[in-house]
Formats: sequence, structure tokens, C-alpha cells
Amino acid sequence: MTAYDLVVRNARVVSHDHGDARPADIAVQGGRIAAVAADIATEGARRVVDAGGRLAFPGVVDAHQHWGIYHPLPEDAVSESRACAQGGVTSALTYTRTGRYYLNKAGAYADFFPEVLAAASGRAHVDYGFHLAPIARAHIDEIPDLIERFGVTSFKVFMFYGSHGLHGRSADQNAFLMLDEDERYDYAHFEFVMRGVQAARERFPGLADEISLSLHCETAEIMTAYTRLVEEAGDLTGLAAYSASRPQHSEGLAVAVASYLAHETGLPTINLLHLSSRKAVDAAVRMRRAFPHIDFRREVTVGHLLADITTAHGLGGKVNPPLRPREDVEALWEHLLDGTVDWVVSDHACCREEVKFGEPEDDVFVARAGFGGAEYLLPGLLTEGTKRGLPLGRIAALTSWNPARRFGLRTKGSLAPGFDADIALVDPGRTWTVRAADSESTQQYTPFEGFELTAQVTDTFLRGNHILRAGRVVGPPLGAYLHRPTGTAGAAGGYHQ
Repeated sequence: MTAYDLVVRNARVVSHDHGDARPADIAVQGGRIAAVAADIATEGARRVVDAGGRLAFPGVVDAHQHWGIYHPLPEDAVSESRACAQGGVTSALTYTRTGRYYLNKAGAYADFFPEVLAAASGRAHVDYGFHLAPIARAHIDEIPDLIERFGVTSFKVFMFYGSHGLHGRSADQNAFLMLDEDERYDYAHFEFVMRGVQAARERFPGLADEISLSLHCETAEIMTAYTRLVEEAGDLTGLAAYSASRPQHSEGLAVAVASYLAHETGLPTINLLHLSSRKAVDAAVRMRRAFPHIDFRREVTVGHLLADITTAHGLGGKVNPPLRPREDVEALWEHLLDGTVDWVVSDHACCREEVKFGEPEDDVFVARAGFGGAEYLLPGLLTEGTKRGLPLGRIAALTSWNPARRFGLRTKGSLAPGFDADIALVDPGRTWTVRAADSESTQQYTPFEGFELTAQVTDTFLRGNHILRAGRVVGPPLGAYLHRPTGTAGAAGGYHQ
């Protein structure tokens, strides 16, 4: 008889390939799932946890976060990973880049990225990896080394950075990106990034399906012009003004440009990030039809699914792309329910009050963009999704299985033998009110303040370690760097520090 490290009894196990939950026990040995079956023997088990009929989801793979963007990475790695544990997130993939914010440095990733790894090492309470953005021309040549040496298999283009700032208009993007005067961050650069990623896919054919490029799709020139129009008209304020200044067709146009460039360069693995509007998703669907050989994946954030320009709590809801009117929220739900959306993320970017709000505090155009939300990803999707008939298995696919497969997390995403024992226990009948004060994040506000959710993560396990118990983060930081693909010879056990 096997003596397991952990047995979670009386759970209702949720899987991406079954619509509803199934009663079962989960046995864990050596950090991996050993068995999922009824009535697993607990004799000799080092620890037994009674789930009491709660739902057992695969630990959430939140594929879009930003640690260290507004605050030092060593601090964010601690506090924001604790917030992750509260939301059942066990794997966080966070974006970083050279230039202003993050480390506030330029230069080669061969020098920059080891500093990133050192800053996060030993501090996180969940496993974590990084997406990298090739900002300078020289970064494109580094892509093979980033894949082979550092296990980074996903890259990003911020399409509006060439001539529009992170928070609004900008007069000098080269200074913001810390680029030499003769460098341009423009459509030509995006093309060459795509060619570089595709060359890497050809160089590493065994990893080709897991090497991808993600794009933030907004069009700088459209946003600059509409920002001027909104400010001159003066009839809109707050989040409504910000949404109008970055209009929905700006997203749609950028999606079309990105898609044609993918076609031109022969790069099939394209991720369209945080689509926020009906026009953006409509453009993505049209591009899928136009270029069926491109393996597009479409992402939506929980913020754009839960809040709109009217219901969000104050200017803390400023984010790129913006929160939208209710009709766009409903459009996102339509596409999520019909299978168009591939995964849901938080786009978690902790921005404390002293950094978020400028002078005057009620001017949306001087506020910083971004907010946290990993704590609410799974509970929020369950709350709204179950009302709308979204099957539990589909929620597991959207929050875990699908992003894990795309981003080379071969040991993540399923409560099945051989996978990492990352488990989120959820009480689907517990109603609670979102309060920023209850979050482990150091952000003192949330656009979801006062929202009523009807599901709550009570316990989270990372590789069999209990990191959230009865709603409280427990134990030391056990999170490890995810050298991708996990579970291969290049990433022993899936984790590198």
C-alpha cells in the first residue's frame, strides 16, 4: 500500500475535459498527482485534508501578470504572489521588458534577465515564469538564447508603444523605451520580431508549438487623435472618457495589422491579449477566417468580464485597454460562451494609491494604468460564468489547461496523475463582498470594491504544499521559477531557481 504525502478527500474534481465536477479523492506523492479516484486509502498518509464536497480545480495558470512594474520586483514577488494564492493561482506568468518601469534599465537580456531572476528568487509563494518583450533590435538576436538558456518561450509586442505612452500621450517614446535615436519601435520592428520568433521555432522544432508571440493590440495614432477629441469636447469624464479616448476600433485595427504581419512572416503561434470589446473580438474572428493557417489564441481579462465604465469603483479601474461600456462586456461573455475565447487572465499589475493617482486625483488622464486582480480571477469567473451557463470544465480549461498548453507548462493544468499537485479548493456556495483591505496585495483599492461574489477559494496547494488554508496564506515562499517547457531534461522537475 502506497503511503501518500497528501490525500485530499471528498472533493468534487473539475477537469477541462468534463463539463461537470466528479466526486473523487486526490492523492499526492513527491509534489505530483499520484491518483484521482474514489475512496483512496489514507492509511500512512502524511496529511489528509477533507474537502467536504468543495470543488477541486486545477491550480490557476494566470498567464498575464506584471510583477515589478510599479514597485520593486522583490516586493511584488512576495505580496502579489500571496494575492495569487488567495485566488487559487499557482502559476503566474508575468511580463517584463527593458526600458522605463520594471528595472529601469536598457541593454541586453543576457545581462538584464539574470537580474530579474535574482530579484524574484526565493520570494514568491506560487510558481512563476516570465514573458519577454524584444524592445531593441539586438533583442531579436537573443531569442534563441532566451529559449535555450533561460527557458523563456513566449514573447510580447506592445503595439502602441511606438508613439503613445503607457498612460496616455507621450512626446518621446525612445526615452521611455530607452532606445537609441536611430532605433524605431514600429510596425517594421514588430515584423522583424515575428521573423525572429519564427526562426526560433524552426531552430527548436520540438518546442515550436510552445514558442509564441503575444500582442497588445491598440493603435497609437488612433488613440492620440481620439484623446485630443475627448479632451476638447469635455463632455466625458472618468473611465467613460478614457474608454472613448482609446476607442474600440483602435483594437480592431491593431488586431488586423498584427494578423497580416503574422501571415507575412509565417509565424502561426499568435496570442491576441486582453481583447476588451466587441470590435476587437470581431476583428480576431475575421482574421481567423482570413488566415486559417495562423493558430490564433484569444485572451480576455476577468476585469473586462466583471466591471464596466459605470460599475467599476472609481478611477482605480483605469487600465489598458480600457474598461468598456456594458454592451462590450456582454459581447465578451457571448464570445466566451461560444468558445471564441481561449483563456481568462487577471492582467494583475499592483499599483498603490500613491503611484496610481496623479494631480488632480479625479483626472483619469494623469492616473497610472493597471490594477491587481489575481485574487478574483477564479471566484469572479465562477460567479458570473455559472449564472450564464458556463460549464465548470470550461472554466478549468479557460483558467488552467489552455494557457498551460500554449506556454509550455507541460506539468501544469490538470488534476491527473503525473501533473503537478496544484489544487484550488473552492466553496461554490459562499457569498462574500470584495474588499481591498482583505487582499494580500499591497494595492489599497480595487475596481471591484463592493462586488458580491458567490464562490470563494478556501484552500490552495502548490505541488502538494498547503499555501492557503481556510482563506489565509500560510508557510514560507515555496514558489519556483518555471523554466519552460516544464518537465523536460532542460528543466529538471519543471523548476529552476
